[in-house]
Amino acid sequence: MTILCVRFRLPPMYEAALPGLLGLLEEFTPVVEALPPDGALADLGGAERYFGRTAVELASVIRVRALALHGVDCVIGAGPGPMLARMALRAARPGVTCVVPEDADGIREFLAGRPVLALPGVGPATARTLDEYGLDTLGRVAAAPLSTLQRLVGARAGRELHEKANGVDRGRVVPNAVSRSLAAERPFSRDELDPGRHRRALLSAAEELGARLRAVGKVCRSLTLTVRYADRSATTRGRTLKEPTAHSVELTRAAYGMYEALGLQRARVRAVVLRAEGLAPAEQASHQLTFDPVDEKVRRIEEVADRVRAKFGPRAVMPGSLAA
Repeated sequence: MTILCVRFRLPPMYEAALPGLLGLLEEFTPVVEALPPDGALADLGGAERYFGRTAVELASVIRVRALALHGVDCVIGAGPGPMLARMALRAARPGVTCVVPEDADGIREFLAGRPVLALPGVGPATARTLDEYGLDTLGRVAAAPLSTLQRLVGARAGRELHEKANGVDRGRVVPNAVSRSLAAERPFSRDELDPGRHRRALLSAAEELGARLRAVGKVCRSLTLTVRYADRSATTRGRTLKEPTAHSVELTRAAYGMYEALGLQRARVRAVVLRAEGLAPAEQASHQLTFDPVDEKVRRIEEVADRVRAKFGPRAVMPGSLAA
């Protein structure tokens, strides 16, 4: 079994191309897991035999088709499991697919010299703890006794760390649909320093997501904020909502909370992306009654505004701060 981990080199504010790119991968295998905002996992278990090509050859075809049909280059890593494919992606280069061998010796050789932080699921705190005891590479972690690792990082975490460092990859590709999430992007015409403009962009994105969710009869369970900066770096934060909702006010409140938690100071922001995730049918969602007349009034106004926008266009009704 070979897994491809693909990261599409999408230009800023071009996340809307992801559904089409996922469709491209599904031409080779139905087992595709989206990794928003710009990646995916694809299980080529049957594709190699069906097409009579190796994983590297199929990766080359995928790369060419992405360029020809969508104008998007991609970086691809391949391995016998999702974890190893993700790690191979980090070592890959545009035009060159990095492949982790399927045999045990090849996997150990690939992992041995890599830093502990290269292992998915290992954070800076765990890495510092291991480094204090000289366990700074995956080869040394793999050679350490299981009991030692469990004393350092805990029983369950130590067992998982020991397995992963030895190349045991228990993950699998879980097919999902891009419709399980909705995204709204707000690019700035120039790198923006003004927090007020950042907040207005978030308000606009939250209003759009709320309207789109209500239009398709969905609610979301969580919200993810991605802030892209002038140096092409990005910060992503996620938040689980108190209850599944499509209420624009609740989405805006969560978006503002994530933005404030970033503590940005004089940050040159190029774009903000708000993503609603964990979509579910609205009729199956529960809503805690507040008996607050203001909340009920806002929700009724929201319903009327949706009908007006459906008839006269998306800008027919909008918050006053966005009208300018």
